Amino acid sequence: MLLGVQNVLWYLLPLALAISLVYSASRFELPERILNRATRLFLQIVLFMGTIFAILFVLSDGL
Repeated sequence: MLLGVQNVLWYLLPLALAISLVYSASRFELPERILNRATRLFLQIVLFMGTIFAILFVLSDGL
């Protein structure tokens, strides 16, 4: 079951990257600042999603 869902999870990385770039570009004007903030926001999004995934995986392990 997990292998079938794993391919769908790879769409989350480009989606998180696009969200972080668009959000940062709407907030800042300097390209260097946009890239720095987008990188930081991308890592925050991925770490948050990974943490939630790990918590849900552990909680659903005994089901």
